Amino acid sequence: MTPKLYVYEHCPFCVKARMIFGLKNIAFEKVILLNDNEADPIRMVGKKTLPILEEEGHFMGESMDIVAHVDKQNQPIVVGPTSPEIAAWLKEVMPLSAPLIMPRVACAPLKDFATTGARAYFLCKKEALTGPFNECLGKSESLVEELNLLLEKLAPMIKESNAVNGQLSTDDFHLFAQLRSFSIVKNAHYPLEVATYLQTMSKLSKVSLLDAVAV
Repeated sequence: MTPKLYVYEHCPFCVKARMIFGLKNIAFEKVILLNDNEADPIRMVGKKTLPILEEEGHFMGESMDIVAHVDKQNQPIVVGPTSPEIAAWLKEVMPLSAPLIMPRVACAPLKDFATTGARAYFLCKKEALTGPFNECLGKSESLVEELNLLLEKLAPMIKESNAVNGQLSTDDFHLFAQLRSFSIVKNAHYPLEVATYLQTMSKLSKVSLLDAVAV
């Protein structure tokens, strides 16, 4: 039976779980839930969280647990070393993530927000963390400048376009998921190394970017 993966389109954690299926060419059914659907995740794993993997009536949450579980099938491919530099970069860019990404996601034509209720649910939950989205958008120019400086800093850390450290590792899941989220930011500037990595990983993992709905 084909496994089902329950996801949101905008969610970076869901991206990580989707990646391993694409990278290993394993068939799965992608099920996109509305953002205000609390009942189904709670029924499956006891709380509102995605991604959730369903196999033979059993459910598994937590993105990197799903990655590890799927990677064990056949020959593992996530075997490379991690880099403290990449971990440090991800930590440094994190404060820019919510104020730049959340307001843009909230107005994007994604299936997570196919109803007014689902979009309103997201807005209410996330504005409680970031403050009013219109205020975040008003700070975009300075935030994008900071992001672009960090993207320049990232460029020399990328060793190969198909593996940031030269061999596929968990760093690739964390880094690609974060960069894919930033692809919704219209004026983000990607140095050649970063742009090539982003496009290559998107193709290999079969996870599309958000540049088509960038704001």
